[in-house]
Amino acid sequence: MVKTPDELALMRVSGRLLARVFEMLDGLALAGMSTLQVNDLVERFITGELQARPASKGQYGFGFVLNASVNQVVCHGVPEAARILREGDIVNLDITLEKDGFIADSSKTYLVGEVAPAARRLVQVAEAAMWQGIRQVRPGAHLGDIGHAIERHARRHGCSVVREYCGHGIGRAMHEEPQVMNTGRPGAGLRLRPGMVFTIEPMINQGRRQVATEPDGWTVVTVDGKLSAQFEHTVAVTAAGVEVLTLRRGEAAA
Repeated sequence: MVKTPDELALMRVSGRLLARVFEMLDGLALAGMSTLQVNDLVERFITGELQARPASKGQYGFGFVLNASVNQVVCHGVPEAARILREGDIVNLDITLEKDGFIADSSKTYLVGEVAPAARRLVQVAEAAMWQGIRQVRPGAHLGDIGHAIERHARRHGCSVVREYCGHGIGRAMHEEPQVMNTGRPGAGLRLRPGMVFTIEPMINQGRRQVATEPDGWTVVTVDGKLSAQFEHTVAVTAAGVEVLTLRRGEAAA
């Protein structure tokens, strides 16, 4: 669960490379693209430009390099040629990357063109909830502090937090211990130590928190059909507090 200094150095490399993927996506006009086109673009960028491996492809039998979760899709959205991104959509792109044996994991919810004010607000709440969780990370803090901060922020803004999916330890494997829940009690759960590396990834719903999985076995949607948004970073506990390994250029804590 605790990485050595050499392992952390390699994870920083993976994190910086994954940040470059999102920096590339930040410059795209997504409207009119299919989610499969986005997937294929990301695959070419990771394998060609970055000389790395898209860690999600083949994981658990998943055939793509990213999840593209549009509007009411909470997570695990499958890229499709027929799913064209339209003005007013929101889409979470969840991407993993492996370099030299170590994996980084991050996601961002993008606004496609001009979106409704309520959709924009949800995305802002989800991003800020992630940062509220990240701010709790320091030696001696507890996992419950992270989940409590995330849920408190979401509830204050009239949103709900998905409980079926959560953050996780990460390193040589995509999913390691511990589980990092998006709800919790202050002072509860595992005590954090320098060298621990995990993801923080709240999924925030506009309406009810309940979700359902569609017949494809992957796509998770809100039961009430309302919007969902997610943000994710891979973070390391340091002696001084926290280091965001997947931080993108120009990104600041919300």
